[in-house]
Amino acid sequence: MGPAFESSARAEGHATKAVICWDPFHVVQLVTTALDTVRREVWQDLRRLPDKDAARRFKGARWALLKNPTDLTDDQAVTLRKLKRRGGDLWRAYALKEALRAIFAGDLSEEEVGILIDRFCSRASRSGLKPFVTAAKTIRKRKAGILAAIRLGVNNAQHEGLNRRVRLIVNRAYGFHSATAALGLVMLTLGPIEHVLPHERVPIVDPRSTHIHAGRPEIFPLQRERRELVSEPLE
Repeated sequence: MGPAFESSARAEGHATKAVICWDPFHVVQLVTTALDTVRREVWQDLRRLPDKDAARRFKGARWALLKNPTDLTDDQAVTLRKLKRRGGDLWRAYALKEALRAIFAGDLSEEEVGILIDRFCSRASRSGLKPFVTAAKTIRKRKAGILAAIRLGVNNAQHEGLNRRVRLIVNRAYGFHSATAALGLVMLTLGPIEHVLPHERVPIVDPRSTHIHAGRPEIFPLQRERRELVSEPLE
């Protein structure tokens, strides 16, 4: 979400009239990186304590914090509950990350997303957590592009996931004799691969509301607590 992409798009001879979109996948990734920064800071603080085992016990908490709650293993879920009881900066950072993630569940209008983004940025700015203060500034600056992505149904989550699996296939094979062979294995493993551009989507009516959207899949399914997550006290 840096300035280089927008500067390139606006350069003479490029896509000067294009609508710049910042998709929810990278917005959540920005805040997840902020959470991981807070986690590392807490871990470094624990390492300086007389109890040398404290940092060792905490080290396994990374994936419990970064993974979606619905994807946690039993052990990771237990770890997350312990972190919640402990509270402090790390749990406040986690609550902020989940609050933002829930905003992009895929069933809100552009106006509703805008209101909740403003509320999130306000809470993040007051949190006293430097990585989240910085992330909030970036999100505020890119708000128009984020809302454009919501309005147009632009989302890179599927593409990023596909790219990760393609890299895994290539690495597992230790190389290919030709690009055709690599493409063949990718299509055999992941195909059929169908990407529908925003302007090619057929509008559908969401039966749960009066909003008409472009039939995009839910970005983060099973997240129905965004208002509670954003409005609940972080202490």
